Amino acid sequence: MVETIVKFLAGIGAFMMGFKILSENMEKLANKGLNKLFDKVGKNRFAGVGIGAFATALVQSSAATTVLVVGLVNSGIIDLFQATTVIMGANIGTTITAQIAALSSFDMSIYLLLLSFIGVFVNMIAKKDKGKTIGMAIAGMGLLFLGMQYMKNAMVGFSESETISNALEAIKNPFLLLLFGAAATALVQSSAAITTIIISMVAAGIMVGGSSGNGVLFVVLGTNIGTCVTALISSIGTNANARRSSLIHLLFNVFGSILFTIILLIFPSFKANTFDVWFPNLPATQIAMFHTFFNVICTAIFLPFPGIFVKISKLLIKDKKVKKAPIELEFMDERMLQYPSVALGMLSKEITNMSYKAIQALNLAVNSFFDKDDRRDEIEEINTNLTHTNAAVIEYLVKIAAKKISYAEECTVSAYHHNLNDVLRIGEIADNIAKYTQQRIREELEFSDKVIVEIGQMTEKINEMYKLVEADFMARNKSLKPEIDKIEESIDAMRADLVNGHLERLKAGTCQPQSSGVFINLVNNLERAADHLTYISDSIE
Repeated sequence: MVETIVKFLAGIGAFMMGFKILSENMEKLANKGLNKLFDKVGKNRFAGVGIGAFATALVQSSAATTVLVVGLVNSGIIDLFQATTVIMGANIGTTITAQIAALSSFDMSIYLLLLSFIGVFVNMIAKKDKGKTIGMAIAGMGLLFLGMQYMKNAMVGFSESETISNALEAIKNPFLLLLFGAAATALVQSSAAITTIIISMVAAGIMVGGSSGNGVLFVVLGTNIGTCVTALISSIGTNANARRSSLIHLLFNVFGSILFTIILLIFPSFKANTFDVWFPNLPATQIAMFHTFFNVICTAIFLPFPGIFVKISKLLIKDKKVKKAPIELEFMDERMLQYPSVALGMLSKEITNMSYKAIQALNLAVNSFFDKDDRRDEIEEINTNLTHTNAAVIEYLVKIAAKKISYAEECTVSAYHHNLNDVLRIGEIADNIAKYTQQRIREELEFSDKVIVEIGQMTEKINEMYKLVEADFMARNKSLKPEIDKIEESIDAMRADLVNGHLERLKAGTCQPQSSGVFINLVNNLERAADHLTYISDSIE
């Protein structure tokens, strides 16, 4: 019996390690795809379900997808309605692991063990990171089957023990079986893993929850409740909507489990008359198919009513009136760090938000110069906000860099560091112009209407350039680069014309000599702001 227990524990260890390797490497392969995928989450509930199912099938964990959704909601990228549909889809996507596990009941399962060798071999000969990642994902899949094979062999030993078999068969109370499934899943934080272990037990002839009836199905229902624990833990310390999204995950699974519990209690022969008939002599397949059936049917039933889940979550979790923090990070979230590409996508939005504030400060500075209105305090407040945000973004970039990221992602991290510096420089230029405004007011400097118009035109060109840079930066491509460069050249030419025109007016005696320093510094600073926008554009790969 000791040898059997050791085999069982070794099987669980191999399975969980295979599950971890497969999940981590699938996440790496899916990282960029996930970023683009969640960007497409709209108000179409079917699209949300499809994206949730596909993303979860890729990363092999509904808990991981739900944690990602909590982070997206906390960052304000998606709303609660969208989150609800994605969570529904995640419950469908997670059933793929049980379907893979059910393959162990077929004769071909022994050949699937070769995936470990194939995967390691691919990893060893691959030259690029992507090839090595694919190899490790394949090896993880093989390790899954190796673990299941060990568990299956151990289960045969357990089935021969009357004490263990009788103990597992003796638990027939549906609510105890539900509790067992929920507790076991909460412990390992994976419904797919517990369902796979149950499949191994059933495949070995161990009758969990009784020799007949729906007993084992109650355990499967319990696993769907237990898997919510991960998302609930991840929502601690987040905003109200993020906590609501994790609550919606729990409500969806609890409501679905209650519904099916009632059905199974009303129809004690439900399993015998359905899955036993549809998949005769394939107990592992029966469990996997019920797992899929349960989640698909629940999604079909509740999909028309995501608004109700949102209302219930808002009723249970109230908005708290809190004082706004001086720094509001709109897109960064610690939960995104396990998906570096997604985290970098969120950071691009944070940096774009910072650049927008810097340009706002620049426009405010120029307009206050025109109006001879000292608003340096407002500009300093924006720059203080940018400085604190910059520190938080750099800290976040350091955490991303500490992850196992690709070379392309390393380049993006490096580029973002430079982009942050350019954004801060634009804010500093706004402060410089605010100082020129104070000097203009203090020394009562006057400028002709023609000069003011020309400075205004130069500022408009900078704003036009910013919009193009922002569009290219968010899309991460250089499609607008030629147009950006053309505007930058025109701004350089405008600066030269403004300075030359000012020097001519000085010679003609139509301009105040004391205004020279302010005027030349002002147009030079505006030209520098355009340069920093160009640097941001140049950093895009």
